[in-house]
Amino acid sequence: MAGKVLFITGASSGIGAQTARQAADAGWKVALFARSEDKLKDLASEIGENAIALPGDVTDLGSLQAAVDKTQETFGSLDAVFANAGTGLDTPGIEKGDPEEWSKLIDINIKGILLTLKASYPALKKAKGHLVLTGSVAGRIHISASVYGASKWFVHGLAGNMTPDMREWGGRCTVIAPGMVDTPFFDEAKPDKLKPEDIAKAVVYAIDQPEHANVQEIVVMPTQ
Repeated sequence: MAGKVLFITGASSGIGAQTARQAADAGWKVALFARSEDKLKDLASEIGENAIALPGDVTDLGSLQAAVDKTQETFGSLDAVFANAGTGLDTPGIEKGDPEEWSKLIDINIKGILLTLKASYPALKKAKGHLVLTGSVAGRIHISASVYGASKWFVHGLAGNMTPDMREWGGRCTVIAPGMVDTPFFDEAKPDKLKPEDIAKAVVYAIDQPEHANVQEIVVMPTQ
């Protein structure tokens, strides 16, 4: 797998940043996409010549398309995409939920993944590449009135639908379903839960499989 290229959304912190580090250690070139330009540049500098910082907005197709084009210009191909960008809600549930927050969540967690796939699909098809989506255990179980959970059900459904589509042209699709992870996603630290490194290992494991094998889903749960 040495020298292949991985495009990561939500790459500036947490799971995305750690996946970039571990993928680079495994021989991948990494294209880092997120809104936080300073964090991206710092991460790209840390990784070195096999990383490129691509500031942009996952809800903007033009921004994503420009980043995908720049990735191919710089590294010569695009072999895998990790659609990882996501957000949660400050006010969960329906009764007290904020429709403006729902719109933001839908834009990032649902439309953002669709736009990422739209922008990268031709490059993935050309490379017979690999799509990896950040789902959630919340997208595999029912949580009372969870709008966030429903958005992750969409992600799992999309992954299931993309698997046969990509198989037709030699591509692969994987959904990673973490339990609670100690990342900036939460307002308070979760020291007894999963770490971003745990999820990054799952992503790298999936994309480093031989071409005849597709790991379609990985569920990673904390032991406590």
